[in-house]
Amino acid sequence: MGNSEGFETVTYDIKNGVGWLTLNRPDVHNAFNAKMQRELADIWRGARGDDSVRVIVLTGAGEKAFCTGIDRTETMGSPVEDRVVGSRSTPFHFDDPGENIGPKSNDLWKPVIAAVNGMACGGAFYMLGEVDVIIAAEHATFFDPHVTYGMAASFESMHMVSKMPLGEVLRMQLLGSHERLSAQRAHQIGLVSEVCPAAELQDRAQWVAQVIADRPPLAVQATLRATWAAHELSRSQALALGYAYIGLGTSQESIAEGQQAFASGQRVEWRLR
Repeated sequence: MGNSEGFETVTYDIKNGVGWLTLNRPDVHNAFNAKMQRELADIWRGARGDDSVRVIVLTGAGEKAFCTGIDRTETMGSPVEDRVVGSRSTPFHFDDPGENIGPKSNDLWKPVIAAVNGMACGGAFYMLGEVDVIIAAEHATFFDPHVTYGMAASFESMHMVSKMPLGEVLRMQLLGSHERLSAQRAHQIGLVSEVCPAAELQDRAQWVAQVIADRPPLAVQATLRATWAAHELSRSQALALGYAYIGLGTSQESIAEGQQAFASGQRVEWRLR
């Protein structure tokens, strides 16, 4: 099992192919600061070459919040350690505070499962927009306060358009802090794939993560790339790349193992969702 040595704002442990990554600033509802931005980027980038990690579960410490976005005590436009957050001399040199906190932005193509335990708002959508499966506790809520406080919800809205119907994104972003999306409503619109009691959240995420971690990683990663490509490209563009993902994601060893399991009469013990 891995350990969290060297990290101040998160914990990161590895067990049986699953990396457990926890945003660990519960005193500020797991809001991210410059330190957390760097630590998240280091973990996502490090996981690319770490064969002991096949899947990552992302969650937040405590029961009140998954993440409430950027830590507002580090104000926009002010120096934050070694960088400026916000615009520099012109808007075209804008330093996006959340540009490096998600897995896909760091070129990680291993599945990431978000276990949402409480509030997820604002900059949390940088991460939720780039994960592959979202499981939510019954008390989880989703909202974006930007417009309420006179700020444009730009990157957050763009991330959510890939996860939610357009009308739902517009309603959530434009109503700001005045309305929150319940876990049940998030499930109805497809943002969340499963809702469970808070006490069961870790076990549900563990089950999904372990099933994936036990499959051949090459096939899993090729499937992930192919699916995201189909989501982001046109249908014809994606189909034109399909052969490449099959070629890159095919291992004769894993196919032979699968064929042997099928021929021997082994059957998967499945569950119904």
